[in-house]
Amino acid sequence: MNDHISAVALVGMPGSGKSVCAAHFQHRGFYQFRFGQIVVDEVARRGWPLTPENERVVREQFRAEEGMAAIARRALPYLQDALTRNNTVVMDGLYSFSEYKMLREVFGANMVLIAVVCERGLRYQRLATRAERPLTAAEAERRDHLEIENLEKGGSIAIADFTLLNNGTSDELIAGVDALIARLGIMP
Repeated sequence: MNDHISAVALVGMPGSGKSVCAAHFQHRGFYQFRFGQIVVDEVARRGWPLTPENERVVREQFRAEEGMAAIARRALPYLQDALTRNNTVVMDGLYSFSEYKMLREVFGANMVLIAVVCERGLRYQRLATRAERPLTAAEAERRDHLEIENLEKGGSIAIADFTLLNNGTSDELIAGVDALIARLGIMP
């Protein structure tokens, strides 16, 4: 199927399994860029503690000041540089529909959007027990609402080219990633 797919973007709600997919792509040799790292770096630059609330403030401030595609715009130089050394880049955590549209203008048909989805209750269980930035069910629901309402997150999930269902084990999700890599014919 590959007409030269140069960009793969992973989208999904918090706890859906995007990071597991991204880590597996990286394990397979793909260059992986986590959009959230731009926010984490800015939180650190400001000297703030790394908390979900501080990340939210920075995410929303970037978008309020620079537009809804702010994070993708900031990520683009890293992605374009990586493409000088790699066949395909993997983007972990594309958020807004505006980010999708901006990246689609840059990469065109060479970009594939993969939604990682999971039942909400299971996502909340996973978020409560994850080692990094755990969230209570109430915090997870609040974050869901904020991401949908303030960050246009639903549109990029709805328009995805492919969907990986993650209601099972990590091994099952990874098998789904491998099957999709084979189906797409992409290489690192």
